[in-house]
Formats: sequence, C-alpha cells, structure tokens
Amino acid sequence: MSEKRKASGPRVAARQEQFLEVVTRDEATARFQRHLRLEPLGKETMPLGGALRRVLATTIVSEVDVPGFDRSNVDGFAVVAADTYGAMEESPRTIDLNDEVLEPGKTPTEAVAAGKATIIATGGMLPRGADAVVMVEHTEADDDGGIECRNSVSPGQNVTFAGTDIAKGETVLRRGQTLTSREIGVLAAIGRSEVEVYRRPRVAIVSTGNEIVAPGSALRDGAVFDSNAAIIGAAVEELGGEPVQLGIVADNDAELAAILERGMSCDMVILSGGTSKGAGDLSYRVVSRLGDPGIVAHGVALKPGKPICLAVTGGKPVVILPGFPTSAIFTFHEFVAPVLRAFAGLPPQRRQTVDATLPVRVNSERGRTEYLLVSLIESDRGLAAYPMGKGSGSVTAFSYADGFVTIGQHDEIVDADAGVAVQLLGQGLEPAALVAIGSHCVGLDYLLGELQSRGIAVKALHVGSMGGLTAARREECDIAGIHLMDAATGVYNRPFLDAGLELITGYRRMQGLVFRPGDARFAGLALDPAVANALADPACTIINRNPGSGTRILIDRLLGGRQPPGYGVQAKSHNAIATAVLQGRADWGMAIDTVAKQYGLGFIPVQEEHYDFVVPKARRERSAVSAFRDLLQEASVRSHLRELGFRLD
Repeated sequence: MSEKRKASGPRVAARQEQFLEVVTRDEATARFQRHLRLEPLGKETMPLGGALRRVLATTIVSEVDVPGFDRSNVDGFAVVAADTYGAMEESPRTIDLNDEVLEPGKTPTEAVAAGKATIIATGGMLPRGADAVVMVEHTEADDDGGIECRNSVSPGQNVTFAGTDIAKGETVLRRGQTLTSREIGVLAAIGRSEVEVYRRPRVAIVSTGNEIVAPGSALRDGAVFDSNAAIIGAAVEELGGEPVQLGIVADNDAELAAILERGMSCDMVILSGGTSKGAGDLSYRVVSRLGDPGIVAHGVALKPGKPICLAVTGGKPVVILPGFPTSAIFTFHEFVAPVLRAFAGLPPQRRQTVDATLPVRVNSERGRTEYLLVSLIESDRGLAAYPMGKGSGSVTAFSYADGFVTIGQHDEIVDADAGVAVQLLGQGLEPAALVAIGSHCVGLDYLLGELQSRGIAVKALHVGSMGGLTAARREECDIAGIHLMDAATGVYNRPFLDAGLELITGYRRMQGLVFRPGDARFAGLALDPAVANALADPACTIINRNPGSGTRILIDRLLGGRQPPGYGVQAKSHNAIATAVLQGRADWGMAIDTVAKQYGLGFIPVQEEHYDFVVPKARRERSAVSAFRDLLQEASVRSHLRELGFRLD
C-alpha cells in the first residue's frame, strides 16, 4: 500500500463513521423520544405578577362568583320592573323614592317594594325586591321627592346578576393553558394572588466553530456572526423554556468537552455546528462519548437538516443542530420543539395565524383600525371566525377569544363569508379541536379538562340546553350538553333529536329545591308541603331560570302555571340561583345537588334528570369527538364523575 493510500485511509474511515445510517424523520423522532419521558419536569408556585407566559400545572376552579352580587350596569334607580310598564314621555309613571342611596361597595339595607325605587350608581349592589334599573336619563324628579319614569324596563334590564361572568365552582382555566395577560386578568378577578405552574425547562445553548463571532465583536475575514444562539434562545423562550447561553466554543476537543459537561447541569443541551462531514466538525465526536444510550440518530433524510445529531444520556436530550441558520431552526422545530413543549407542559402543534371565513357581516368605523375579537369554530368549509358577543363588563370576553381580525382604517364593511386572517392571541394558541355549546355542568367541566390535559384544545360556550340543541342542528359545535325533558312523555333528550343528530349517553344528576338552612318553610319537609308553604307565603320569593333551560321546564311543571313573587327574575346558571338564595335576595329556587353542597344550602330532591350530549352526525367521526366518546367510557373518569355526585348507568 502506498504512503498516499495509508494517509488517506483513516481520513476516509473517519468521514464514513460520521453518518452511520441516514434515517427518515419519523424514525429519528421515534428513536429520540423512545428514551425520553415526555412530561413536565416539576411544579412551582409563582406570584401572579411573575406568572406571565407560564403554563398552568393545575386546573383553576373559581371559589367566588364574578360579580359576587347583582350589580347595576348604569346610574339610575333600582325598581320593580312592573311599576314601569306603560311608561312613556307623554305619560310617565310616578314612583316614590327610598331614603337610601346605593354607591359601589355599599350593602343595601332597605328593600324595594312595589311603588318604590332606590337611587343606585353604576356598580352598585341591587337591593332586595328590585329586579331592574331605570337609567337616570329616562327619569325626571317630581315635586313630591319621587321620580317620573318615562321609559319602561323589563325584569333583569340594566342588571348583571351574580355569577353571570364567572360562577363559584366553575372551571375558569385548565391545566396546560399558557398564562397570557387575559388569563392573568381572570385569576385576579377571582382573587388569586399566586398560581401553581410547571417549572420551566433549562436549556443550555452552545455555538461551535472557529468562524463564529459574537454579535457586537469585530468581524474578521472568513468569520460570521453567531445568529443561531439568538434564534434558538428566543425559540426556547417562546416554548416555555429558559435559555442558558454558554457562549461560543472554538473547534477544540477539550474545550468542547468541558462546556458540554457544564451544560449537562441543565435539562437539555443544544449545540449548533460541528455535526457535518468537515474535518473540523468536532461536536459529534464529543457527544459520541456519551452513553445511556448516547447518539440515537446522526443523519436524517431532510432538506434542509440532514446533518442533525440526536442523542440522549441518562434521560436528558443532547442535540447538535446544523450550523446553517435555516437548517438549525428547521430541525429545532422538527425534533426539539415537541420535546421542549412536553417538558414545559405545553400541548403540541401551535400556530400564530390562521385563515378563516367571517360568517356574518361586520360594520366598522372608517378612520380607525379595528381589532375584532373572534372565536374560531370548525365547519365543513374550514374555520369560521365568529365575533365575540359579550359586553365590555365581562372578564371572559377577552379571555376566551381565540384571536382577532384586523380591519383596516379605510374599510367600513366586511361582508359575510369574506376570507380573513386571524391573529391568534398568545404564543402558539390553537383553535379548539372540540367545541362544546349548551348547558353548563361541573361534570362537563371535568371532562373538558381531561381532554385539555391530553393535548386536545377545547372550547365551551354555556348557552342553555335549547341553545346547545340549536347549535348542534346548525353543525356549529361538536357536542351539546342538554337536559331537556319532554313534557308529554317525561323522557329526557331523545324526543328532541332529529335525523341529523345523535345522542351520547352522559350521566344523571339530581335537581331539587334549594333554600337557606333553617328556613322553617322548607327544612325537614318533603317536596309537596315545602312548595305549598312557599306558595302560601306572599313574602317567599323564588328566583327563576331562563327560558330554554332544562331547569326552567322543571320549575314550570312544578308550579303548574302559578307565578310566585320573583318568578320574573331569571338567572342563567345553577350557581346564580344558589348565590341569590344564600345572600337572601331570594328564598328558594332550583339547582342541582352538587351546587347546593358547594354553597351549603338546604336541598329537597325534585327529579333525577339525564344530562346527555348531542352530536351532529356530520361531526361524529372527528377525532376529538371520538376522544370525548372514549373518555366517557374510561373507568377512572366514570369513578371521578361518581365522586362529583353524578350517577352513571
């Protein structure tokens, strides 16, 4: 063998050893993740001020109602709505005034009786007996110290009832959600000063190569500024990690080995450069000395990104990204990002902007750029961006929006069915994979929370059973929670299905009368005598439910056409009913036993009802719907539902 061949042989062998086997992306991913525990690395408690962009480690359930009382939305007069009926400019209704003036933060001491009104400011607590507020603009003072009402109001007008925005016991945020300014606002609104979050994974970042120069340094001939460290560091932070910049290391075996050892104190090590076939590329040689198992893939059939090197040692990932910035960031998102998301408690596959269709016409004011908050709903035509419909006083309108559409300052109208670009709120926020519209239930909260924790983004809109049934018929949701009883047959839910819908059996829950403990009109009595006592006492006030709710059907059936005091006051949730009774604004109402226990109220069973889930047949094969269906059959899930007080057949 010639000297030339002796000299070249080892060099050829070294080059061949660098790429033992070029594998597919899927194979490389499988080899890499096989040796990793893809789960959060731990938890820590953070003050609210330091929790921005952190990931929730526990599901947050509100311990209070927001608002915590029936609140006036305007400056005016708290009245009995019936006293204003027929009032007009030309024929006003005269109402006497109580002596009390209700400012924000003041607890009412004087009830509003028929023919009476109390002065109330915006944000003031609605007094007992009042069921609406007349705006001050619609009144005039009369000569006798009362008011002349020149506009009629209906029960509930200009009032936000307790628990309308957030209800006590309601799940407001779910484990795995990233905390943005919107979620921070919700936590503050329910009185949280600190929150449990997942620990941020620490990622050591090293740039290698003799030609690499730190930004801000003089650039010599043949050198390039190190952009990879900045790109990778920012990407790590975007994904919930903490970048630990260890700087630049020249092509020196000992120095590289030393800095790799330093990096092993972190949860992950990322090097860029030194993984190709060049004679000076030493990173892979240093990493190849690692064991347990060491390098699992070196060379992947990608363009760009073929030279990537993936290793694991002692359950800790060590990755060598290609030196070229495009290849480095491409392979980072392909191989590193999924692992980092899991370590940080984030779900996979997050996007920033999505194309959607605006299903309704939107008018905008010329001369202003408008950011239209929207909720994203999947349909057969793709994503539909529905404008949010909650008022300015709501905490959840901004929190629950998926994103916003920018309407230019020269645009006055965006036509229905127009294509729009939706900017997602929060880094990597995804449109919901499963949309639930219908009646609220804490059992459904639990089920959706389980899906969320498993990486299936969920969205819930609580609009009542009939609202959910309508949404299902329009194929605007994946599931609709309903508890509707057919008055003619007493059968729940199935009589309301049509050819385009099917039913997923849920669970049963007990509806009943709720009252304050010790109230002799109810305590210790069976249903019939308790109702008889309530109806016989003109001072015994009920709080009703909204039309279209399954609970309202039960109430009307129980009352048999009678309308006791308070019948016209309609709350929209079990929690709002319980709050009104607990605070003495009403004496009785109907809610489920789970809520009665939460509020420490007395409870008389009325009827066990079926809470089931309607699914549009056009959506039944969607993966998220299948996941929900499977979830309901899991033994641990069914056991937990029973612990919550629900019965499963």
